[in-house]
Amino acid sequence: MNDPDEEDTDFLEGSAGSSTGQAEPKGSDQRLVCLDALRGFDMFWIAGGSLVVSALNKVSDNGVFAFFKRQLSHVDWDGFQFYDLIFPLFVFITGVSLVFSLRKAIEREGRAAAFRRVLFRGVALFVLGLIYSGGFREEWPGIRVLGVLQRIALAYTGAATLFLLFPPGWLIGIVAASLLGYHALFEMVPIRNFKLEKESIQQMQIEKGIIDVDQLFLKTDERVAGTFEPGLNLANHLDYQYLPGNLYYTYYDPEGLLSTLPAVATCLLGVLCGVLLMRPDVTPGSKAGLLLLWGSFAIIGGYLWAFEFPIIKKLWSPSFVLVAGGWSMLLLAAFWYLIEILGIRWWTAPFVWVGMNSIAVYFAAQLLGFGKVASRLVGGDFRASMGAGGDVLHAFVAVCLLFAFARFLYRRKIFLRL
Repeated sequence: MNDPDEEDTDFLEGSAGSSTGQAEPKGSDQRLVCLDALRGFDMFWIAGGSLVVSALNKVSDNGVFAFFKRQLSHVDWDGFQFYDLIFPLFVFITGVSLVFSLRKAIEREGRAAAFRRVLFRGVALFVLGLIYSGGFREEWPGIRVLGVLQRIALAYTGAATLFLLFPPGWLIGIVAASLLGYHALFEMVPIRNFKLEKESIQQMQIEKGIIDVDQLFLKTDERVAGTFEPGLNLANHLDYQYLPGNLYYTYYDPEGLLSTLPAVATCLLGVLCGVLLMRPDVTPGSKAGLLLLWGSFAIIGGYLWAFEFPIIKKLWSPSFVLVAGGWSMLLLAAFWYLIEILGIRWWTAPFVWVGMNSIAVYFAAQLLGFGKVASRLVGGDFRASMGAGGDVLHAFVAVCLLFAFARFLYRRKIFLRL
């Protein structure tokens, strides 16, 4: 736990320099408040923001609240809604931030030291993810090897290593090659015509009289390629065959082995935007314009690619990378323009508190739950007696607890670091 004014910020909780929130974007040694605010805005929806929209939807029949409530849930498989942006936006911000922290590390200590820092932080976050996924409470193989924090760790390590090794022009080519290569693998590598879904497996067990799933899988001789169905695609089959431990969907994992490759590409999109923001030869207004342009092209390209490979978050499909990356660029452009150029910062403080302690807030939200704590204060009969208004009060208290927790840590300069 450190004061961010005294050392470089890490890939989850900052960019560079001062934490006062008053710096202007003039050099690489100053903190970009817009990144902290955007990270906090992203975490807000995970930690309690969705409760507010859900509660307001119960109070009013307004179609606007119903629309936003739908947006605050994941699509079942293919498609894209706002809540599907939360995770890739975090990976994207990680990429933007690492440009600032690693360039400062290179200036101070050299490239080799920066690389050691990348490896240490990547391993530390991966281990933290293992602990979160049951490392202390479950016996093997009940631990989930790949999860949210592990994916961030791998995406960060991969993108940061590439950033240290290659110039920005090469990174553009690496992003393109990784997405095209990922798509090509799905189209060209044959897999067993075996759907790793419970209903499909139960039907096969009855038809073939074989109970053991591994035996059923290995006895399937028919091969298919170019499929993107749940449980019937290359990524899911590789997870079933080669990913050990507890898998989120029993037979495969949405943060699985093969889909790590495009996740690194998402982080690299953030790296490219971070390089743009650090360029002294581009005016702040032009940077905002370029982010808007890049984001718009990425979204259009993603929806066009979706005709060949659908937008599927659980496969981190190339079309998903482009659509999520495009929206991330548009949000970064908006936050950059409002906060760093126009200087409109009166609304940013709560998001900065959350954004500068994202690891602590994430663990608190997932392990304790601000909504659960709020139920202790304004739940039960008291909440029920107020009808829909009780749900609004409950959501309001949960959000207040979220911001109070983050502010407490921020004011006392307690920052959970890796």
